[in-house]
Amino acid sequence: MQRPDWAPETIDVERPSVARMYDYYLGGSHNFAVDRAAAQAMVAAVPEAPLMAQANRAFLRRAVQFLTNAGIRQFLDIGSGIPTVGNVHEIAQRHAPDSRVVYVDVDPVAVAHSREILAGTEGATVVQEDLRHPERILAHPDVRANLDFSQPVAVLVVAVLHFVGDHDRPAEVLRTLRAALAPGSHLVLSQASDDGRSDAERAEAQKVYQRTDSPLWVRSRAELTAFFDGFELVDPGVVWVPQWRPETPDSAEDAERAVFLGGVGRLGG
Repeated sequence: MQRPDWAPETIDVERPSVARMYDYYLGGSHNFAVDRAAAQAMVAAVPEAPLMAQANRAFLRRAVQFLTNAGIRQFLDIGSGIPTVGNVHEIAQRHAPDSRVVYVDVDPVAVAHSREILAGTEGATVVQEDLRHPERILAHPDVRANLDFSQPVAVLVVAVLHFVGDHDRPAEVLRTLRAALAPGSHLVLSQASDDGRSDAERAEAQKVYQRTDSPLWVRSRAELTAFFDGFELVDPGVVWVPQWRPETPDSAEDAERAVFLGGVGRLGG
């Protein structure tokens, strides 16, 4: 296929990218035919896939609003994906103009678009790094230049943990991040869950994502809750994302169809 002007030469435009598939689910334009085909295959296997992405983005918006209301002004968004409408810096700076946001993603396309969108934006930057190497994220000069870890920071790991396999020790990754945070910091997590899914649905979803650059690792509510070790869970705890502080009661109906579980934790001390 013809390479768009915005796609770096290092990008493989013939293989699906989970970041671009997610962008497609959200109605974005930064995706290729191969991503749309993989996303449509996922929809055939799990018809709720677009709802999953949209519900997760709505959860992110409500969580960031909650955090700004709690006085948080620093955000480290790891696995941020391709920036679409409703980015963290847009939400945070709307409520608190002095908020600072560092986006982190391993996908070069996501990073390239972030740099283009953030050009000239005060208080927001992006770095290319991998969640599986938290020590490199924490030591990155752009992270250190923009965030003061002696003050509370919100770490967002939203819709990305299901692309981190158990062999990559996600609990250890989160412990490394937690150790760098000051009291009053927060952790926001969400990920796809297989709670309530049939064996056939699980197998089909796994099959689709094996075609991408990031195979799928779904987890239970108990497993996601365990990732908040060391944090105090904010009410209502780990729930289906539409149930996390919904704006209206109706928006939380049939919440399990969103497939994503999420929660917010606060670091005491």
